[in-house]
Amino acid sequence: MKKNIILPCLFLLFAFISCHKEIKSEKGGIDIISNVYLDASKGLNKIQNFHLSKMNYSGNQLLELVPDLAFPEINKQLYYIRDSVCYSLGTESSNIIFSDIFDRQKPLLIWDKKEGAIFSKEMIPNYKNRRNLSDTILFKKKYKRFEINSPWNYSRFYIYPSDTILPYSLYEHAEKDYHGRLERIDSYNKKNDIFVTLQLIPRKNWDSEAKEIFEFNHFLKSRKK
Repeated sequence: MKKNIILPCLFLLFAFISCHKEIKSEKGGIDIISNVYLDASKGLNKIQNFHLSKMNYSGNQLLELVPDLAFPEINKQLYYIRDSVCYSLGTESSNIIFSDIFDRQKPLLIWDKKEGAIFSKEMIPNYKNRRNLSDTILFKKKYKRFEINSPWNYSRFYIYPSDTILPYSLYEHAEKDYHGRLERIDSYNKKNDIFVTLQLIPRKNWDSEAKEIFEFNHFLKSRKK
């Protein structure tokens, strides 16, 4: 009788694990956008918009376009990122050969990169004192939420349940805890009366500059076969 009970339980456990298998996204893009509201307690009229990063990925290779904050249509920097290192390519956006990059310059650890998307090993401040909130629907997507309240700051985090893993995450430890993708952080600085939203927006397509570079390198690689 015990065997009959244990075997179905093991099957259900295996089925549960299989259903929650993570899927790595092989191609696409990620935009990181921030809105800053000054004198937030008096209304949300004083707003500044910042397009912080335009990331494009193909497999384990990532191209990051960093827009000029004053002129978002102009890219002030281009990074090639792979694993835990990145290479600064300036504003060059054509005839870039990935295999040549390693010989031209010394790489920078992604943790030391100071512009565009910030990579961090740190945990969310005061994370252990977070409080879970009810789910909500935002932009037609259902999110899990939690908040962190301190004397100097209040933050609310929005996690989209998903098994798809992107090559960049805002806080990986929170995504693992909540089995999803952290796509939005709302923060209010109580002392300075500043409200900030930070959004991670996934997309299926590459930016035109990244598309040209990826396709050029794919062509070179196919010729060597």
